[in-house]
Amino acid sequence: MSLAMLWLPAGAVAAHLIEEFVWPGGFAAWYRHYPPGTNATVTPRFLVTVNAVFVALALMPPVFGATARGLTFWMVVAAIAATNAVFHLFATLRTRTYSPGVITGVLLYLPLAFVGATSLIRDPQVAPGTVAQAIVIALAYQVWSSWNHRRHALTLRAS
Repeated sequence: MSLAMLWLPAGAVAAHLIEEFVWPGGFAAWYRHYPPGTNATVTPRFLVTVNAVFVALALMPPVFGATARGLTFWMVVAAIAATNAVFHLFATLRTRTYSPGVITGVLLYLPLAFVGATSLIRDPQVAPGTVAQAIVIALAYQVWSSWNHRRHALTLRAS
């Protein structure tokens, strides 16, 4: 994998964050009302923390280079990005409103994951189960995140 390819996840994450928070922005306000009828507990601290961790993960492939570790981080980031794209797509379809992040999610994150998975499956540096583990990690994060927001919303309603 070339150096340019190693930077693709970081570039896609940067573009996605720009869409969510800069132009056109509005993700935090939109997300506080998603899913419909539930006020999610989305604080600036939460958004900064989650996105800072994701940016750090996206910078690991160029840091480690085209090594087994670098390629594994590449696949994990791409898989998490793909689940995020699916979240934005389903949220947009469900609410029939624009979810800030859906455009970069569909146009960048989904192809990144597809191309990455098909390429890395054939790479001898990547263990056979790495792609499967990356997908499991990504799905587990999405399930945990949804559960955690629902839990916080229920706690707030009960108080």
